Amino acid sequence: MGSLRLTLCTAVLAVAAFAPAAQAADGRGVSVTPSTTAAGADLTLRVTGCTGQTATAASAAFVADARLTGAGGSLAGETRVRSSIEPGPYDVKITCADIEVQGRITVAATTGGAAPASPVAPVDAGGGWTATHLSAMEPHVIEPGAGHAVTGLVLAGVAAVAVVLRRSRRSRGAE
Repeated sequence: MGSLRLTLCTAVLAVAAFAPAAQAADGRGVSVTPSTTAAGADLTLRVTGCTGQTATAASAAFVADARLTGAGGSLAGETRVRSSIEPGPYDVKITCADIEVQGRITVAATTGGAAPASPVAPVDAGGGWTATHLSAMEPHVIEPGAGHAVTGLVLAGVAAVAVVLRRSRRSRGAE
């Protein structure tokens, strides 16, 4: 009985030790086009071996996480590399359904002189005086007062008169 337990434990340990290698060889993979890119450039990500129809790709190099969509185990999507990122390799982690797939991109050093691909500062979208004035105002709560109470009573009185007049017209028409 002791040797059977030892054999089973050894088999379990062997499977656990080789599981990552088996997982990597099961058809899951990430391709990034282009694999070497410049700051501010757009990328296309493709992952194979996912069972879901959507996935999320995250990296410190991306402006925002990329949403990948597709079917049949192959998902694709696009994202942009931050324009202020330092050159070097960056890991990409794709989460789809119940698995995580790892990839890597390389951001190349720019030779300089090129304008960034996206704005580096907020765009002045206008708004004029109103936006400036309202953003500088202190918010405060307006509580109901005597004016609100009088307005409510007047509206309730008008509604009551309207109901009485309508009922009197109906009662005259029914006779």
